Amino acid sequence: MSVSWKAYLIDLDGTLYHGTRIIPGADQLINGLLEKHIPFLFVTNNSSRTPAAVAAHLQGMGIPAKEDEVCTSAVAAAEYIATRMPDSRIAPIGEAGLIEALQEAGLTMDFEQPDVVVQGIDRNFTYETLTRAARWIGAGSRYVLTNPDLLLPSQEGLMPGAGTLSAAIQAATGVKPVVIGKPSEHLMNYAIARLGLKHEEVAVIGDNMQTDIAAGVNAGCGTILALTGVTTQDNLPDFVRTSGVKPDIVCSSLQEVQNVICGHK
Repeated sequence: MSVSWKAYLIDLDGTLYHGTRIIPGADQLINGLLEKHIPFLFVTNNSSRTPAAVAAHLQGMGIPAKEDEVCTSAVAAAEYIATRMPDSRIAPIGEAGLIEALQEAGLTMDFEQPDVVVQGIDRNFTYETLTRAARWIGAGSRYVLTNPDLLLPSQEGLMPGAGTLSAAIQAATGVKPVVIGKPSEHLMNYAIARLGLKHEEVAVIGDNMQTDIAAGVNAGCGTILALTGVTTQDNLPDFVRTSGVKPDIVCSSLQEVQNVICGHK
């Protein structure tokens, strides 16, 4: 099988690793792309880590990675706000990855009368946090959500994600946020712009039909589903039905992904 895509946007958790455990073939896949000089970016909904921390996490598992190869939903959210609302005052609800991204984008923080509330995962989220967010948004602040993930994997099991916290804020305010991360196309558009290519020249590689593959379809990209995480051969038909999208290529392993995109280059 030969492919015509020029570059790839690669998901992380569930595609290259599970928590701190590398998925077989992940290091060979990235090394193969590097050897063939095929452009790629790591694209993650995780808003808690900075790009440098994401790269360090990958390197710690033996996967080659550089800070400038990482696109997070936090960085994309900061770029979205800085581009469309450059003089806005921002109230962030999130962790280091989000705070640093907003600061590096040159945005001004304001916890009294913000123009925009931008929310990601926040493992220190409290009733007081919810109260402040509800009051800000109720008073007219725009609401931006880094990513809609309801649950996140951890070493101890699943934990509530940014989408779960957002559900509480939406219930309190009746306001739906602008969603940046997958399956929204905003994160994809940000990454594709960094590659300097057309959408149809890029393919998304991921394990989740409802986020990775849906985001690729929404952005007009090609899609390669790796059966390494959320989606399996058994549940694939159900995910196709519920997500309403189909991947262009389905691979049972990362070795197969590498063969598809590097084997005929």
